[in-house]
Amino acid sequence: MSRHAYLILAHNEFELLRLLVSLLDDPRNDLYLHFDKKVEELPEIHTQQAGLMILDKRIDVRWGAPSMMEAEYALFEAAVPRGPYQYYHLLSGVDLPLKSQDEIHAFCDRYNGDEFIGYTWTKMPPEFRRKVQCWHLFPEDFKSPNLFKKALRAGFVRLQEWFGIYRNRDVDFKKGSQWVSVTDGMARYFLDHKDWIRRTFRNTFCCDELVMQTLCWMSPYREHIHSLVSDPAGCMREIGWRENPGHREWILKDWTAADYERLKASPALFARKFNGRDTDFLKKICELAAR
Repeated sequence: MSRHAYLILAHNEFELLRLLVSLLDDPRNDLYLHFDKKVEELPEIHTQQAGLMILDKRIDVRWGAPSMMEAEYALFEAAVPRGPYQYYHLLSGVDLPLKSQDEIHAFCDRYNGDEFIGYTWTKMPPEFRRKVQCWHLFPEDFKSPNLFKKALRAGFVRLQEWFGIYRNRDVDFKKGSQWVSVTDGMARYFLDHKDWIRRTFRNTFCCDELVMQTLCWMSPYREHIHSLVSDPAGCMREIGWRENPGHREWILKDWTAADYERLKASPALFARKFNGRDTDFLKKICELAAR
C-alpha cells in the first residue's frame, strides 16, 4: 500500500481546514499541519484514519518573504524522516481535493516517479530580475505601512540597478505555483540543498514561486517533470488566477458556485482557493472528492 504525506500550510478559515482534513482522512495518508505563528489559538483538528502531526515549530509567515519557504522546509523536515512516502503533497489550508483518495492514489500509482511541479512559461517581465537578483531590505515587511522602510527598500533596489549590481547571475530561475506534489527522492533533494536555497533566495521577493521550480530544473529530477505544457498541467491543480482589468498582473480569486462546472470537469487533483461562505457550494465540491 502506497503512503502519501499531505503537508498543509494553514493560517485562517479553520472550518474549511477541518473540511480539507476530513477529505484526506484515509489510512494511506499522514497529514502534517503548520499553523502560522501569528495564530494565537490553534483549532482542534482530529483524524480517524490518517496519521496527524501538528508541528511545534511554527514560522511567522509574511507575504512575499522567504519565511514562506522556511515554513515549507519545516513541513518537509517533519515528514521526510517518517517516510518514505510515495508522494508529498504541499497544500494550503484553503485548498480542497477534486478527486477521491482512491482516484488520487490510483493516479499517482499510474504516474509513479513523476514530479508534479508547475512551470509558467510566459515571458518574464522586467521586474522578475529585480525580485531575485537584487537584495531587498526588510524582506519580512513587504506589506508594512512603514513609509521609511518602503522608501529605503525601493531606494536600495534602484541603487543596485543603477550601478548594475546583480547577484545570482549563474542561476537559471524558473517560476510556477508553489503548490506541488513530489516524490520521496525530490523531497530529500530539497532538504539536502537547503543551504544553497537559503543563500540563493535570502532577501528576495516572492521566492515561494521559484524555489522548487528552480531546484528541480537544475537537478536530475528535471527529466521526471510530469508536464511542461502549463503550470496547472504540471502541478495537477486548478488555481483561481483571474485577469485584473486595467492591470498587467493576474490576481488570485476564491472559487465560487459559478465555477462549479469548470471544477467538476477539471482533470486536476486539487483546487485552490476556497472560502467558507457558501456551504452549499462546498458540499458539492466534497461530493466530487467522495465519488
